[in-house]
Amino acid sequence: MTDDMDALVLLLAGGIGSRLNILVGHRAKPAVPFGGLYRIIDFALSNVMNSDLTRVGVLTQYKPLSLMRHIGTGAAWDFTGRTRGVKILPPRTGEKDSDWYRGTADAIRQNIDFILANPSDQVVILSGDHIYHMDFDAMIQYHRHKDADVTIGMMVVPKSEIHQFGAGIVDAENRIIDWEEKPKIPRTNLASMGIYVFDTKYLLRVLSQDRQEIDFGMHIIPRTIEEDRVFAYPFYGYWRDVGTIQSYWQTNMDVIRPGSGITPEKWGIRPNPEADGRPMDRAPARFLSGCTVQASMVSAGSIIEGTVINSVLSPGVVVRKGAVVRDSVIFEDSIIEEGATVDLSICDKRVHIGSGTVVGHGEDLKHANHEYPEHLYTGITLIGKKAQLPAGMSIGRNCIVRPGYAGSDISVLADGESL
Repeated sequence: MTDDMDALVLLLAGGIGSRLNILVGHRAKPAVPFGGLYRIIDFALSNVMNSDLTRVGVLTQYKPLSLMRHIGTGAAWDFTGRTRGVKILPPRTGEKDSDWYRGTADAIRQNIDFILANPSDQVVILSGDHIYHMDFDAMIQYHRHKDADVTIGMMVVPKSEIHQFGAGIVDAENRIIDWEEKPKIPRTNLASMGIYVFDTKYLLRVLSQDRQEIDFGMHIIPRTIEEDRVFAYPFYGYWRDVGTIQSYWQTNMDVIRPGSGITPEKWGIRPNPEADGRPMDRAPARFLSGCTVQASMVSAGSIIEGTVINSVLSPGVVVRKGAVVRDSVIFEDSIIEEGATVDLSICDKRVHIGSGTVVGHGEDLKHANHEYPEHLYTGITLIGKKAQLPAGMSIGRNCIVRPGYAGSDISVLADGESL
């Protein structure tokens, strides 16, 4: 990449991600662990690194501490040095909620001083909560070739899903001629990935025009399409928004499913092994005699005596003798005691599941969670951070056990119930 093309990256990482329920009770959505070794934001940061872009501003907002600790100096992604760097950009929060970022464009507008302090020809705007592999350098080259004011990364999605996205209608040159934000009746299957390349001068001009325009997809993009040169950059690889429990679970399962299209190691995705002040240079996983492991990812520091099938285990997970973990995602340092079963579940960090306890009991997957029917309705049960489940407990499908639970008065949690 030549010097005159060194674009500035602004990474939006402030979303609450409330549909991830208790997984985001104490951390920002981009800081949620993923795929055993990573956090969601590692994918965006690694893509930036692998595209030879060197200056990044990370816009945080909701519960930013875990994210800030995780990013640290940026050394894990080579963002350290005289001309390289990652800067955390929290909102200029005053006393009122209205001082927080009100939308994607408002967030960028509040950080115009950062853009001015880092001169660039282009600004690349990304979301920090998607799982994908993309070369932004190629997208910038395309943007320049098209002499575009704005270029939007777009991909084909099933029409049944387009209502979740901004949708673009393009001409033969890939110029976007019309835009629908989350259309009920779609005219296109081309969805915005929330990845934008703006000419810097153009972006500054657009943001200064109308301060009521707080969101790119809802306000700014429709106007720029009418007035200026906006192009779609077609993307054909693996890309997932992991904003729901179902998609988060499915994308984790894709990591261990051959041919799914997601290969974090081949993509050059880097975790931050020094995050949280605890080096993760753990001993290799130990598989003791009598254990069974099938189609699973087991990270370093784990000890497997029991059975693990079709599951993703983060570092330091212990599965004792006679225990079974199936179709599940288990975060760091969780312990599943002897004879326990964890089926179709997501367990946060340092969960302790007592001997003989069953998490994910029964065959009825359709009994949605009573409190959060839109979050849990496919049978997945959530166990919160540091929850302690006593021996012999039975927990059904679509259940929630909140972080820190340490009760012993309930032995059965029926389908759809929460603790």
